[in-house]
Amino acid sequence: MYDELKKAVYDANMALPAHGLVTLTWGNVSGVDRDAGIMAIKPSGVEYSQMKPEDMVIVRLSDGEVIDSKLKPSSDTPTHLVLYRNFPEIGGVCHTHSRFATIFSQLGVGIPPLGTTHADYFYGEIPCTSAMTAIQIENDYEANTGEVIVNAFKERDCNSVPAVLVCEHGPFTWGNSAAKAVENAVVLEEVAFMAWHTLMLESPTGIFNNKMDQKLLDKHFLRKHGKNAYYGQ
Repeated sequence: MYDELKKAVYDANMALPAHGLVTLTWGNVSGVDRDAGIMAIKPSGVEYSQMKPEDMVIVRLSDGEVIDSKLKPSSDTPTHLVLYRNFPEIGGVCHTHSRFATIFSQLGVGIPPLGTTHADYFYGEIPCTSAMTAIQIENDYEANTGEVIVNAFKERDCNSVPAVLVCEHGPFTWGNSAAKAVENAVVLEEVAFMAWHTLMLESPTGIFNNKMDQKLLDKHFLRKHGKNAYYGQ
């Protein structure tokens, strides 16, 4: 049961170490079947080299109850559930502690759009959330992590910027599938790497005030994702 969803989520999770996005077990990917009202997610603390498709944990979207596994789901499960409930068009969520994206998270600053690599995937700044309060940390921490992400998108389109940096924590990405969420995580890390070095060369003091030309940002994002997109097959 749920074999197809489990296999897709397993493959997405195995792509994280293949792309160098995780150390040890620091990452997880989930996928959703909205018609069935379920989510599949990586089990907690299981080494990637030991995981199998059948190890993916099935939980209910409505309440997070495990309905198909003897393993515990990722500790980040409540965060994923909040995102699925608030971003109705997404089909996959990815969380890593990839190095350069996490550096921006630890600084508490977003990644500005500096060039076309960024613009091909993210229509504007990749935001950093507000810092979590003591109450948010001490009570339902993982669910509140999802809430601060949702709050960061009150005036942003989560589909045009499918990534966020959680302040003092790390990145989350999403997409229309688990595989797409991972692809966005790969691009996010590359964009963070390039942005960090660009900003350090431009301003060794770390004052982040650079931004690409808006017309170029529009051109690159909209040729792939706009109403009259023409990029690709």
